[in-house]
Amino acid sequence: MAKTEGNNIKLGLFVMAGLLGLVGAFYMIGQSGNIFGRDFEIKARFSNLSGLMEGNNVLFSGIQAGTVKKIDMLGDTVIEVTMQIGSKIQPFIKKNAMAAIGTEGLMGNKVINIEPASQASANVTRGDMLRSQKLVSTEEMMKTLSKTNDDVAAIAKALKKTVLSLDTSELFSLLNDATIGKSIKSSLDEINMATKNVNNMSYGLNSIVVNIRKGKGAAGVLLNDTLLTSNLKNAVADIRMTGNNAKKITAKLANTVDQLDYDLNQGKGPISALLRDSIITQNFKESLYNLKQGTNGFSDIMDATKHSFLFRRYFRKQEKAADNVVKER
Repeated sequence: MAKTEGNNIKLGLFVMAGLLGLVGAFYMIGQSGNIFGRDFEIKARFSNLSGLMEGNNVLFSGIQAGTVKKIDMLGDTVIEVTMQIGSKIQPFIKKNAMAAIGTEGLMGNKVINIEPASQASANVTRGDMLRSQKLVSTEEMMKTLSKTNDDVAAIAKALKKTVLSLDTSELFSLLNDATIGKSIKSSLDEINMATKNVNNMSYGLNSIVVNIRKGKGAAGVLLNDTLLTSNLKNAVADIRMTGNNAKKITAKLANTVDQLDYDLNQGKGPISALLRDSIITQNFKESLYNLKQGTNGFSDIMDATKHSFLFRRYFRKQEKAADNVVKER
């Protein structure tokens, strides 16, 4: 009887130990612990964990790499997270890798994502501190979205007001006018034609300039012939000298006229005497009359001489000679 009770006690202890071992194995498996392998620890520091707890998963490039072993508060803004990583993942994690807090799925548990860097670096060792990336929390995202929604609503309200204002404005009616399009098209055609004309004129002017530079045409000769340029300079100098002489002559004539005017006004000089003295004027008229009478008398004498028998033959010879000269011409 005593022997049977002893065996039962031993059996109970054995079963209890087995159950404890099985519970421990399940715990280790549930915590992603490596029962038969060697794990190593690395750390990262964050300012906000956003609900991350011990036992949450650690992913490396989306692959299960370990679990969160411990969380320590080092200050009001610094939280140190110790991660237990499987030894099989260690050769792939570099010292310049980046740790960030994420979410499994859309609304799942928090996890730590370790992302490799593009630059080459050495492998991590036990106790290394990884760089951390600031997590954008859902609350901050919601606040940002709420602010964005308010801004969008304000913009929509302003756009609505603007559209309503445009709907009743003259500009909107102008845009809806079908004839405006035709007018604008016609104006554009005219502008295009004017542009072509300007281009043609520019091409023609360019050709003229090229010909002038080559010495072609009258303008080219004038601008490129050095001898002609010298002659033009001399001609301009002569014209300038002539102008100066004309100025001098004009000045002398002006002085002479002024002197004559002065003499006439003062009654001096022979011209003034001729113009102002009535006796001299009368004598001058009588002299002219006598000269005219003398001329008439001389004409009568000459006519009488022509008909005189002494000189008649002479004058006939003179008339024949004059006729012959006329015929020869």
